[in-house]
Amino acid sequence: MADLTKTRGTPDGTRELARELADAVRGEVSLAAGDRALMTMDASNYRRVPRAVVAPRDAEDVAAALRVCREHGVPVVPRGGGTSIAGQATGVGVVLDFTRHLRRIVSLDAEAGTAVVQPGVVLDDLRAAAGAHGLTFGPDPSTHSRCTLGGMIGNNSCGSHSVAWGTTADSVRELEVLTYGGERLRAGRGAAALDALPQRLRDGVRALVNGDLALLRTGYPELPRRISGYALDALLPEKGTDLARALTGSEGTLGVLTEATVALVRPPAAKALAVLGYADESAAAEAAHTLLSYGPSTVEGMAADLVGDATGLPKGGAWLFVEMGGGTPAEALARAEELCRGAGAATTDHTVVTDPARQRALWRVREDAAGTATRMPDGSEAWPGWEDCAVPPERLGAYLRDFRALLAQHGLRGTPYGHFGDGCIHVRIDFDLLSEPGVRRFREFSCDLGDLVVAHGGSLSGEHGDGQARAELLPKMYGGELVGLFERFKDLWDPAGGLNPGMLVRPDRMDENLRFAPLPRKPVDVEFGYPHDSGDFSAAVRRCVGVAKCRNSAPSASAVMCPSFRATGEEQHSTRGRARLLHEMLAGEVITDGWRSEEVRDALDLCLSCKGCRSDCPVGVDMATYKAEFLHHHYAGRLRPAAHYSMGRLPRWLRAAAPVAPLLNALARTPLAGAGKRLGGIAPQRAIPELAGEPFVRWWAKRVAPEGPEMAEGLAGSAGPTEAAGPTVSVGPVGLTGAAGPAGTAGSVGPTGAAGTRERPVLLLWPDTFTNYLAPEVGRAAVHVLEAAGLDVRLPEAGRRRASLCCGLTYVSTGQLDQARAVMRRTVDALDPLLADGTPLAVLEPSCAAALRTDLPELLSDDPRAARVAASVRTFAQTLEEQAPAWEPPRVGRPVVGQTHCHQHAVLGEAAEQRLRARAGLDGALSGGCCGLAGNFGFERSHYDVSVACAEEQLLPSVRDAAPGTEVLADGFSCRTQIDQLAGRRARHLAEVLAEGMAAEAAGGTDGSLPEGPSAEPPTRP
Repeated sequence: MADLTKTRGTPDGTRELARELADAVRGEVSLAAGDRALMTMDASNYRRVPRAVVAPRDAEDVAAALRVCREHGVPVVPRGGGTSIAGQATGVGVVLDFTRHLRRIVSLDAEAGTAVVQPGVVLDDLRAAAGAHGLTFGPDPSTHSRCTLGGMIGNNSCGSHSVAWGTTADSVRELEVLTYGGERLRAGRGAAALDALPQRLRDGVRALVNGDLALLRTGYPELPRRISGYALDALLPEKGTDLARALTGSEGTLGVLTEATVALVRPPAAKALAVLGYADESAAAEAAHTLLSYGPSTVEGMAADLVGDATGLPKGGAWLFVEMGGGTPAEALARAEELCRGAGAATTDHTVVTDPARQRALWRVREDAAGTATRMPDGSEAWPGWEDCAVPPERLGAYLRDFRALLAQHGLRGTPYGHFGDGCIHVRIDFDLLSEPGVRRFREFSCDLGDLVVAHGGSLSGEHGDGQARAELLPKMYGGELVGLFERFKDLWDPAGGLNPGMLVRPDRMDENLRFAPLPRKPVDVEFGYPHDSGDFSAAVRRCVGVAKCRNSAPSASAVMCPSFRATGEEQHSTRGRARLLHEMLAGEVITDGWRSEEVRDALDLCLSCKGCRSDCPVGVDMATYKAEFLHHHYAGRLRPAAHYSMGRLPRWLRAAAPVAPLLNALARTPLAGAGKRLGGIAPQRAIPELAGEPFVRWWAKRVAPEGPEMAEGLAGSAGPTEAAGPTVSVGPVGLTGAAGPAGTAGSVGPTGAAGTRERPVLLLWPDTFTNYLAPEVGRAAVHVLEAAGLDVRLPEAGRRRASLCCGLTYVSTGQLDQARAVMRRTVDALDPLLADGTPLAVLEPSCAAALRTDLPELLSDDPRAARVAASVRTFAQTLEEQAPAWEPPRVGRPVVGQTHCHQHAVLGEAAEQRLRARAGLDGALSGGCCGLAGNFGFERSHYDVSVACAEEQLLPSVRDAAPGTEVLADGFSCRTQIDQLAGRRARHLAEVLAEGMAAEAAGGTDGSLPEGPSAEPPTRP
């Protein structure tokens, strides 16, 4: 968090407030535009700009901050993970950020089944601690990897297991709370807990309850998901005078939580997931409540509209995810099968999943729905606002039919999903919140839907609270008299109105403070095409709706996003944080210097451009592209960091260095290397990768033209796995050269055509910069394998010009987009004629493949040829699988560890690589996350520590812990370099391992298995 010297753009009087806060608290206090910008929004439609941000270290800090704010008459907003969907975590005063320090599990009593936690504890951290004792915390919202216990208590959150374990209020035992007036209290259960309150509060609560017993007993609807309003009925004597329950769900409007005692539950020892298919979501909703008699742990529903890939799901237009527990796997399976039989003819199909990995994969589909639902099937935007209303479960089917009719009446669309067993529906609706007519329709629809929910006996909120989104409609649900009691309760606890004003009681209008109001209505001038956002950079930034999956602090073997957040724990270094800063840059209120913003630059500085968010973010935020866009504008006409010139223009320097590679390699081992690193902005800890003595294309040229014509810039066709290279035929300044046919006769190539031996499928092998100049052994191995598979390998030629073909990756990652576009244009000129007949372009380096697949068509969006080239890109394994499906790889028979390249994970996928490894007997899973080197990133002086931290998360421990003889695999040059430099192990490309296996077979082995592990020595150079 920034210091108090950065006060640009702060409101009058705030500096004095901040100075007093800094004197009073031990935690951080910030007025910085960047820190305030990060707190302007949560996961709702609303936006408020705070005056300052405080990260308290303990309860004493909270008390001190409240005292200073009270003296200045400044409101206070407590904030956890910022995943609230009704606006509760936004405010105009001082935001208390509990996620930085107050995140300790104070104690855990396994025998009593309770835990004492601070408000900033992330739910998954509590679940992990409880899991060591066979326990868990019952409520489990889909944001469990980043939501905090304080936020869950503030909202009275629920989750998919609420049919078994209820809401957060059902799990709260005692709350330690500070009021805005400075009173410190413990709110528990029973009359004794009420007696322990300060006299003012004790007498006031008793008077309120005793004066309106009849209203409290009759004014609340009976349903499992009633979250709206204050739970004043919990104070009734027949309900246990439960003050802790009454404060749960109060959204920070009554007191500030500093500690909570919560109950834990013991989950079943085994689980089976029954997935039931239905014709549509109404049919699924009609059936949901009938399944409750089987005692399920979950009854979750979602429609096909939210599922991009229905692989693994039974036939149907909607599904119920019903989890059954048991003491043994057999018992859980039997209970699930019994439920499926009972579901009967109402289903279209069903499946029962017992494998934990498959269960997790299916649950991820459901958990990502909040993000997936933000885009309609046609790509238009959809928003929260009616995210979680609830009705009695037996009325859910009828309610959904009426809800669909109301959507149609207002000309709106939305796809319901949610906790069908509890009657709670989530839906994102395609409101137009960018225009005045659209906002009016949003309000009119909301009022009508409030009436519909009440008509079905429901609650305006069934999970996420009222906040600003629904509180205005509480009189529809409760009537004016009960809402008046809410106001009296608020005034009792917070007579100054300093806690989270505008929420729940005396709320702001639902159509005020909309986050989109300050954004420009006309698209800004940008370089990339943003094809999924109609070319609008603002729409691309709006993709981030704040669900904060990027704030997951635990590494995942199946995900990459977001390595910089996991390394730093800082919001500004998460995908969401960066998107928030870009949003505020476009809004121009907090961040006022546009593309020149230092706040945005600093936040993007630690973005590794891993593209993990492109695939792992439920809404497809592509921060690597946004970073490249920003850097282009930020440095336009200005001096760039040294690393942009040294590493960003690496292809140019490597080409120039190739003729004197031995000399430069020798110099890199002398003290002069230190001066070169300083000049180039390279970390002193980094070793300079060794240049190849013979680049890959030179080896190729000599191979296909042994008589020695100058071929360093040209390409020839393959001679085939067993044939001698024959004569070559040039086809013009940019193209291919012919290959010897099967009988050694000369082949020929047209500008669009296949070449040489027609019997063998032709492919174009891309000679990327890294393979060509730094790892030619990978290219040679790939050629041998591809030819052995019966493929006719060709390389493109750059013609007579003194310029190499390049994907433009290093220029893009450093935001040098003019140079990138020029390089890419030259590449398209060369490749398009050669690929027009469907010839695949095999790319060995995953980052280059991703650049050609995505950056190329998005930066050259005006050139249809770029899209054709992009569509031809294949990885090494994809090429073999598609072009040589009958080929059998050697049986290497080794365990593997290593790294899936983050760009491959994000853009190309690794399913083909997994299948190829399995066929070759290379058993084991590669690490998720990011290796941390990320091209130029890890070489830059200021990034070294973060680079190492990323590698230490998953990759390096897996390599160090690998058994002797384990193969270390990494197709990316950066990943291999990181492993070599930080673990002292040589990692290899899959092509190298297969080529070695083929050599072992050729040497007389019955298969390709190798007797001992790969050498730890650096790769040999020709």
